[in-house]
Amino acid sequence: MQLLAKRLKELREGRRIYQRELAEILGMSFRGYQNYETGQSEPKLATLIALADYYQVSIDYLVGRTDVPDFHTSKE
Repeated sequence: MQLLAKRLKELREGRRIYQRELAEILGMSFRGYQNYETGQSEPKLATLIALADYYQVSIDYLVGRTDVPDFHTSKE
């Protein structure tokens, strides 16, 4: 899932934080997080939820089901 890896990297760089910092925030190893951004592994659902919450985007955006990052889209 290369789009997930790309979006995670873009979001992290947009916040100007290092991979190591984000790994600490998520309570995981640096290498484990690094593997998400390189596409070598995919996060479990709980981690995906934590990432979406941290970046305030939807899981659908992270995995490429939508190009709208806004977590709270209006349906009016």
